[in-house]
Amino acid sequence: MIYSTHPRPQMERSQWQPLDGAWQFAYDDAAQWQRPDQPDFPLTINVPYVPESPRSGIQDEGFHPVVWYRRTVELPEGLAPDDAHDLILHFGAIDYISDIWIDGQHAASHTGGHTPVRIALGALIKGRSFEIVVRAEDDPADMHKPRGKQDWLAAPHGIWYPRTTGIWQSVWIERVGKTHVDRLHWTADFARFEIRLDARVARPSGCRLKVKLSLAGRVLVEDEYALTGKDTRRVLALPDPGIDDARAEYVWSPEHPQLIDAEVAVIDAAGNVVDAVKSYTAMRGVSTANGRFVMNGRSYFLRLVLDQGYWREGVMTASDEELRRDVELTKQLGFNGARKHQKIENPRYLYWADVLGLLVWEEMPSAYSFSTEAITRLSAEWQEAIERDYSHPCIVAWVPFNESWGIPELPHDARQRSYQQALYHLTKSLDPSRPVSGNDGWEQMATDIFAVHDYHHSGDVLDGRYRSETVFRDTLTTFRSAGRALALEGHAWAGQPVMLTEFGGIAFFMGQEAGWGYSQAKDADDFLVRYADVLRPTTESTLLAGYCYTQLTDTYQEQNGVLTMERKPKADIARIRAANLGVPVERLPQDPLGYNARWLARHGKAKA
Repeated sequence: MIYSTHPRPQMERSQWQPLDGAWQFAYDDAAQWQRPDQPDFPLTINVPYVPESPRSGIQDEGFHPVVWYRRTVELPEGLAPDDAHDLILHFGAIDYISDIWIDGQHAASHTGGHTPVRIALGALIKGRSFEIVVRAEDDPADMHKPRGKQDWLAAPHGIWYPRTTGIWQSVWIERVGKTHVDRLHWTADFARFEIRLDARVARPSGCRLKVKLSLAGRVLVEDEYALTGKDTRRVLALPDPGIDDARAEYVWSPEHPQLIDAEVAVIDAAGNVVDAVKSYTAMRGVSTANGRFVMNGRSYFLRLVLDQGYWREGVMTASDEELRRDVELTKQLGFNGARKHQKIENPRYLYWADVLGLLVWEEMPSAYSFSTEAITRLSAEWQEAIERDYSHPCIVAWVPFNESWGIPELPHDARQRSYQQALYHLTKSLDPSRPVSGNDGWEQMATDIFAVHDYHHSGDVLDGRYRSETVFRDTLTTFRSAGRALALEGHAWAGQPVMLTEFGGIAFFMGQEAGWGYSQAKDADDFLVRYADVLRPTTESTLLAGYCYTQLTDTYQEQNGVLTMERKPKADIARIRAANLGVPVERLPQDPLGYNARWLARHGKAKA
């Protein structure tokens, strides 16, 4: 596979142009402007970095509820729309409510700070030059919107971090056919060794859809279908050798991240290709059974790390190199997955997780007040997030709620209980192929994974809670995490996989004067002793199906990462990895990214 540089690698076209870089910028603290000709745009901002970040060139963390952007675009030869082609403008994410004007015409409104905005420009622009104006409204005090870890106070405190206002993911334009692929979903059926394609094509009349799947340049499937409507569903059977050893060549896992290249083209009645998209998929199945997490038909122990996805220079935005490096570091530390906490991460991170082999739990950023408005907003944005990320093989679980955030009165409020269960079932109806952790941590009802948050600092105490089957069952019934029951009445543990999805949180301040964590180590050696102590019960337990350690990096004042915020290991990385794998250092696998012999035989040893 040739590495992609496209902002959305699962739906890549050859004719596209990035619009990141210098944009004109203005604050509108009084929310006095409603038209694109009103701001005077006295500032310049480096998109896609938010004005709170150093890389934006502004770095103002104050309360600014409304911001404006402006940029003039000059189209190169061959990119402008014409009778046969349209031009699509993409914003990866704008936090939170956005209005967009093209050459003074209002073109789009969007609500949701973590999901994309898409605008067809063909009917809005004339010639090869046009102006984009964006108004973004993001009320710092609004607790009814999905905001994740963004603080509502002037300065970050506790486990909350700086705000993210406005554009924070890439902006780009791409040329498409007037008839074009509008949507692609790939779903693997591991038991049948089939991949299902769900495609939506705009203006499909009289056209056909051609699909080709290839592995390392070898064609696996090539087929063509008449388009009888805008939506098409087809099942593509892979060549099935019938035995596991031969099947393994096709299968994706963290140890063998084999992707299948896909090409999808729309062909008109005259046989001309009017739109073509490069994509990829994978043969990968996940489920739960008999108290275990199952991947590709076999029990698979999850070694996850909680990943907040913040950078000191970019806040929630990172360079592509930084995103790739986070995936590599996570694997080098001995984890096989990351729980992206309270953030819908950049698709480029998910791309690198697909390519390099890292499991991802995708979690919806929480609202913090319960209301009809909060229900409507979060439910809509969650559906958009699942739509965007459905086809990534790295994603193996969805998490709509964390620790009853936004639904704080679950035990006493029937509406909140209905909401939690409804969002679980909505998620399962949109994607029945992945497990859902319904309310990660406590007060669980509808869920496929029984998720426990337990920050006790003693390995012996954790061992006592999760080693013996008798005590284990008692723990799931009587243990109260942060004073809250693990399950609500009538929803006791029913044999789902039990995972310690938050624990550890050992702070080691590395010379910082102030910081925060669940327990504190005095130096690197003490950190390693404590780390191995709390990891041991999870790796030795035969009853737990996995764990998620808190956390990958220090994040501002929260100093409980195994890496600093600059991604420097706080202690010997080999000893951290050994603790995660439950083996002595001298028995560590030689490959730093944990690839198996089959993968290494074809691709060689990974670079550390």
